[in-house]
Amino acid sequence: MQTLKTAIHQVFAWLDAQDWVIPTLARLVFAAVLARYFWASALTKLSGPFTPTDGGFVQIFPRAMEAAGYDSSQLGLAATLIVLAGAWAEILLPFLIVAGLATRAAGAGMIGFVLVQSLTDIYGHMAGEKTIGGWFDGASDALILDQRAFWVLLLVVLVVKGAGPLSLDRLIRDKTAS
Repeated sequence: MQTLKTAIHQVFAWLDAQDWVIPTLARLVFAAVLARYFWASALTKLSGPFTPTDGGFVQIFPRAMEAAGYDSSQLGLAATLIVLAGAWAEILLPFLIVAGLATRAAGAGMIGFVLVQSLTDIYGHMAGEKTIGGWFDGASDALILDQRAFWVLLLVVLVVKGAGPLSLDRLIRDKTAS
């Protein structure tokens, strides 16, 4: 029995020493699960690099678009810049995370993006109670509080741990340290 305990302890001690595992897996999971989601969402907001779609305005400013009769030209330059910034954030921040470049900053930016996205869904799109969900309610299928908590946890790992060794961050750090 002591031999088994020692072997288990050695395996977990070895795992504790592997600092590359968690950030590498976090980036892999982000790439596999979330990157394409954000990129697809961004493309619904753009008809050209600097031309937002009406759908982009509806996604980001649902109540204002309704009040404007779904005429985005009535929302002004500030709204246009916000839609463009949101779309480009959905393209660039996931790209940076997948590439492992400026990963901590990109992860922090994505956390902010997910929070704004969630608040827009709740207050702008008037998401219902089932969609919002609630923590500690025994159900794990709510799109906002449950699902996005996992997204943010994944991003927090990247903010805290960085990109790991298989990243442009590490390559740049190693080149500048030489």
